[in-house]
Amino acid sequence: MSMAVGGTGGPKSDINMTPMIDVLLVLIIIFMVITPLTPKGLEALVPQPPPPGAPAENNIRTVVISINADHSMMINQDPIEEAALQNRLVDIFKTRAERVVFVKGDPNLEFSWVARVIDIAHGAQIDKVGLMPYKDLGQ
Repeated sequence: MSMAVGGTGGPKSDINMTPMIDVLLVLIIIFMVITPLTPKGLEALVPQPPPPGAPAENNIRTVVISINADHSMMINQDPIEEAALQNRLVDIFKTRAERVVFVKGDPNLEFSWVARVIDIAHGAQIDKVGLMPYKDLGQ
């Protein structure tokens, strides 16, 4: 932080790089600490209730896959076997532009069953898979 005065070459000034390097190191540390704090996770969709006075046809277009505690599956109250699920989803979404399906599983069910259904839905080229809270099928 000093200036050399005198000597054989006369006055000589140099830029001291130490403070600039200190500032850059502090900035690097700040960015390294902040970067892992960015939120990451599963992007989930939640079905929205229809507005009052809306026609009921929107509910017909909603596809919900329910998984019961005994591992039986249903698509909109129609029973289906796991082996036929992917082909049925392909048939349902063949003519639809919006490819969204909702999955709801029994609270006592292992999550691996829900993950398996989500994987089958992705295999059937479903764009978005949402999760729904499970209610008793008697509703």
